[in-house]
Amino acid sequence: MGLGKRLFTTTAIVILAVATLGAGSSERFERLGHAMMCTCGCNQVLLECNHVGCPSSDKMRNELSAAMDSGSSDSGVLDRFVEKYGPPVLAAPLTTGFGRVAWIMPFAVLALALSGCIFLINRWRSRSGMQSALAATPADNDRAEALRMRARQETEL
Repeated sequence: MGLGKRLFTTTAIVILAVATLGAGSSERFERLGHAMMCTCGCNQVLLECNHVGCPSSDKMRNELSAAMDSGSSDSGVLDRFVEKYGPPVLAAPLTTGFGRVAWIMPFAVLALALSGCIFLINRWRSRSGMQSALAATPADNDRAEALRMRARQETEL
């Protein structure tokens, strides 16, 4: 293998490695930036805050870049932001501790409401069945049979 070909191969590998490293940090920045909310009160995700001259988003983006450059893990970066800005800075609640309740409660309430509706419908059905059974007395049955006989006689040709 010639010196030129070896130099080309080595250069290609270095360029590919540098490009891959840059893509990973950009991807990580996007992932972490979309996991946090802007604190200016706009209720938008940090990287999507579109206020002109927003006092918070540029500062927070710079802090995010600095935290990533310091070598912190994803959870370490998020923890640092939660310490500084409080839990509302997270776009979604954590899956540990009290945050787990925030994930479980909507499903628990839905299941409870569904079972309550089923119970109520079954109870209404049983009541209406009992009332119709109680309402039909032998006198009502005789009268209904007499009306049926009269209808048959009047409709015969």
